[in-house]
Amino acid sequence: MALLQASGKDLPDTGPGRLKSLLGRAYGLLTSDDGHGKASRNALIAFMIRVVSAAIAFISQIVMARMMGQHEYGIFVFVWVLVILIGNLSCLGFHSAQIRFLPQFEAVNDVERIRGLTATARIFALLSSTGVLIAGAIALHFCGGLIEAYYVMPLFIALFILPMIALGDTMEGTARANSWAVVALSPTYIIRPTLILVFMLAAVWFGAAKTAETALVAGLAATYVTTVGQFFNITRRLHRRFEKGPAKVEFVPWFKVAVPIFFIEGFIFLLTNSDTVVTGIFLAPTEVAIYFAASKTMALVQFVYFSVKAATAPHFSALYAGDDRAALAKFSGQSVRWVFWPSLFVGLMALVLGDLLLGMFGEGFTAGYSVMVILFCGIMCKASVGPGEVLLTMAGEQALCVKLYVVALAANIGLNVVLIPLYGIQGAAYAAALAMLVEAVLLHVAVRRRLGITLFAFAQPVPRTRIEEV
Repeated sequence: MALLQASGKDLPDTGPGRLKSLLGRAYGLLTSDDGHGKASRNALIAFMIRVVSAAIAFISQIVMARMMGQHEYGIFVFVWVLVILIGNLSCLGFHSAQIRFLPQFEAVNDVERIRGLTATARIFALLSSTGVLIAGAIALHFCGGLIEAYYVMPLFIALFILPMIALGDTMEGTARANSWAVVALSPTYIIRPTLILVFMLAAVWFGAAKTAETALVAGLAATYVTTVGQFFNITRRLHRRFEKGPAKVEFVPWFKVAVPIFFIEGFIFLLTNSDTVVTGIFLAPTEVAIYFAASKTMALVQFVYFSVKAATAPHFSALYAGDDRAALAKFSGQSVRWVFWPSLFVGLMALVLGDLLLGMFGEGFTAGYSVMVILFCGIMCKASVGPGEVLLTMAGEQALCVKLYVVALAANIGLNVVLIPLYGIQGAAYAAALAMLVEAVLLHVAVRRRLGITLFAFAQPVPRTRIEEV
């Protein structure tokens, strides 16, 4: 329905031709070669990939939880969240800076800068993540006695996954900037989780222990296979699209844009995962396992948001660069509806099936149902403003976004530290939900004041008179 509404035209209220009209306009939108049609197709493709990936991730997590038990599973998910988080952050924003610059460079046929930026992003990601690996190994060697013994070896294994996580995120950014939705998302969200499960099952079949260490070795192998394949695939596509030739590197200007994006996306990533991290610091692995199972079940809702975010960022950038504020406002409103209504439907279905879904992880996991309910409320708050941070970033408001997410992250961490010791995993859920509410309010106010766009699921993107003035 969200895609049917995205045409932005008035639809007939009654009459036998209503369904035909709806389907015709939806087909026209999805097959159009203009920016709206391309973004709609990419949103739909990204959504479908997220649906498949959510199913794969859910099934694989159930198998892993039943195979390892709550304690070992809790260790694995805590360390895996850390490695994904740190690996992404180690790119320092260069992976997403491509999405800001590449569509603009292509619009003016500046192929030299395209070659320079894509090469620079890859090299930087590998060097910075390797530096984090070395620093982490040194810290683990000298400070390993300060953490629980059962975390030491899993953390050591995880360090060697970091470079491939960073490179994979960079390749995803390159593909997203070129609107290659399938190439961008399928390695991370379909191929890698599938390989992790396959490698884990194979290792156990050949006699490996059912532990977090085995699971992380499987994760290491799967990440290297996926990222290397992704690297060669995207490199081949780039060479086919842009002829070989000289590259122009403007590291300092790109870095100045990448760093604010790093802070923005870093804060968002921390907001998304800090509850699991802080839960792992304060609570036992068994409780981490229950919380993670509940939060990942509700992540079935969030894949809607990430699908729309992946598809809309290049179009936001192009519209803003073209200085078409009316089109930007209209498309912003569409993006919010693409997020909100599917999220509401998927979230309600997840709650209806909550006990059944959690019970599939094993005995004792149904204790996380209350966590699902609390997180759903927070997710819908965020969904009500859609990809607001993407809009601000693509409009050059990175500095403002950083300030907003400093506030939101501070609220998140503060609430986690206060509420988790008092209320356990429910406290972590309350902290996450309240932080999402804070994030949504801040984004709504910022977009309205800076861009004149009312970003809310139940409002026009801008007042009608404002559009006419633009």
